[in-house]
Amino acid sequence: MTAHNSPITADVVAAHGLSEEEYAKVLHALGREPNMVELGIFSVMWSEHCSYKSSRLHLKKLPTEAPWVICGPGENAGIIDIGPGPNGVGQAAIFKMESHNHPSYIEPYQGAATGVGGILRDVFTMGARPVANLNALRFGRPDHPKMKHLVQGVVAGIGGYGNCVGVPTVGGETNFHKAYDGNILVNAMTVGVADQDKIFYSAATGIGNSIVYVGSKTGRDGIHGATMASADFDEKSEEKRPTVQVGDPFTEKLLIEACLELMATDAIVAIQDMGAAGLTSSSVEMASKGEAGIRLNMNAVPCRETGMTPYEMMLSESQERMLMVLKPGKEPMAEAIFKKWELDFAIIGEVTDTGHMVLEFNGEVVCDIPLAPLADDAPLYDRPHVAGPKPAALTNVPESADISADLLKLIACPDLASRRWIYEQYDSQVGADTLQKSGGDAAVVRVHGTKKALAMSTDCSPRYCLADPYEGGKQAVAETYRNISAVGATPLAITNCLNFANPQRPEIMGQIVGCLEGMGDACRALDYPIVSGNVSLYNESKATGGGSAILPTPAIGGVGLMLDHTKMSTIAFKAAGDVIWLIGPQGSHLGQSLYLREIHGREEGPPPPVDLAAERRNGELVRQLINDGVATAVHDVSDGGLLVALAEMGMRSGLGAKLDAPLNAAQAFGEDQARYVVTAKPDVVVPGAVRLGAVGGSEVGGIAVAKLRAANEAFFKDWMEA
Repeated sequence: MTAHNSPITADVVAAHGLSEEEYAKVLHALGREPNMVELGIFSVMWSEHCSYKSSRLHLKKLPTEAPWVICGPGENAGIIDIGPGPNGVGQAAIFKMESHNHPSYIEPYQGAATGVGGILRDVFTMGARPVANLNALRFGRPDHPKMKHLVQGVVAGIGGYGNCVGVPTVGGETNFHKAYDGNILVNAMTVGVADQDKIFYSAATGIGNSIVYVGSKTGRDGIHGATMASADFDEKSEEKRPTVQVGDPFTEKLLIEACLELMATDAIVAIQDMGAAGLTSSSVEMASKGEAGIRLNMNAVPCRETGMTPYEMMLSESQERMLMVLKPGKEPMAEAIFKKWELDFAIIGEVTDTGHMVLEFNGEVVCDIPLAPLADDAPLYDRPHVAGPKPAALTNVPESADISADLLKLIACPDLASRRWIYEQYDSQVGADTLQKSGGDAAVVRVHGTKKALAMSTDCSPRYCLADPYEGGKQAVAETYRNISAVGATPLAITNCLNFANPQRPEIMGQIVGCLEGMGDACRALDYPIVSGNVSLYNESKATGGGSAILPTPAIGGVGLMLDHTKMSTIAFKAAGDVIWLIGPQGSHLGQSLYLREIHGREEGPPPPVDLAAERRNGELVRQLINDGVATAVHDVSDGGLLVALAEMGMRSGLGAKLDAPLNAAQAFGEDQARYVVTAKPDVVVPGAVRLGAVGGSEVGGIAVAKLRAANEAFFKDWMEA
């Protein structure tokens, strides 16, 4: 029922995801009943995915500014200053992270692939050439009957799209927990580089200027994708397959090149990706940011299916499409560029001074909505939130019966096992600027034609966030700060993807508020602002029986700058005889640790507290040691604790570690924060650090490095071959 004059009943309103109160606001905004086209537009623009109606109030409290921030949240992606390029012109890093969770559960290959395509468009829309893709993936139990299929499909989709479009996939994270059995998370991040004098924004200005549609034709795939992404899953989620978009990376590659070619001219006034909610959100956002109006001729929209209605055209989320406003007289030149790249080009409307979105079809006005209620005046909720009980202190802390056996079991568990099976499906070297990829602390990509490099990492420890949202939020930010510092780069800014369950449940809203408060405090203390992001709510599934909520998962994507990439550090031990130092506290904290969960089957206790002053102090020391050429290897200590970090350094090099004293369980596997393992030449004393031993031999923790490596490599290999 998509005819614009179909009757609007209570069932129709509910099917569009609007509450009775929200529909009353629609009536007030219009002064009349909407037609179906207008209802569909309100539906997607007021969805959680587009309006952030449950989180906007709290997102406003986050720190978003710094001297190096050129553009913070509100545009397609965030922008930071990374200094002059090879021609002396200032350069910028442009980056963002977004979710494609529900589509990836329903149709893992296309869900993940179009997630990559969408985030690429957010970045090149602003004038940047994408230089790196990353991801953050959460799956359920490996023995869940659907999970292998989901992992295989998601990884193939990420690789298939990124590899074809010619952007290297250089890093990410993958974790497993039963809480994601019915609702996996697929978060995609793209980093691009642009000259600062060639950055493009999305505000539509210039009354009478042409509004131009470019890219692929519009189809019926992805209709109501934004609404579907803003609702719980249930037993009928499989029926939502038509709401999943279908991607074409080869068209995306053509679109990148065509857009960048046009951007080299002076033709563009504004440009916007057609992402969630497609033509609706892109046109509404452009017009509202420019404080203008917009008129579209729906008969001019390029369609690939016959008989498409304005409702379908406006709500379709077909991929590889952009909307732009051009300067007068520039249309023929722009059309020639897009035709050369074999892409559609159509003038579909103009900028007006009405403050309304007006759509015409077959000579008839089928939509006339004031823009303010759709965008700036969209619903905003201060939802009730309650903090969960603080976890009880960990009692009867178990001692290890056999440290070596526990290390071997830990290094083989799904959360610590080698991700080689995943990253070998990704082209990480296309573009020839990747200096460090998956498996280190942060990925490092050279800024082409310079000595500079960008370091980037995605991180979050959801089990910490569940136990204590505030500390978990701090830790997610601090972990990216450590990973970027550990390669020798200065952390500059973050993007985020805030994945939570149903915000209408006060305890879930409490998780959101707690995590955001922790993130905000960490960003302020580390001078590490948030410049872009995405919120993904309603990540829970009734299909698993009883309403299964995901763990609170505020994934953080950090970006840092290295001025001289020849000084980059890696985690591999370099030479026998190098002294091993620990920067930060001795291990003592086993609450919420992988050791407690994997060895003793307990998910208990508070997470490790995060001392932000120590994080900053220790990060600055590590960067100084790397920059001065003192550190021969660096690795941050995180999941699994100190002995796992040493094992990872050993597996990367084939060299062992001879410790000066044996470690107890807390020292070996405690997950205390603000810690790094650093190696240095024997004649060097690292200030403020504790000497652990020296590189040498062929064992770590009493286990041969070769045996550790075999155990570490086994999980994915055995699982996928079973």
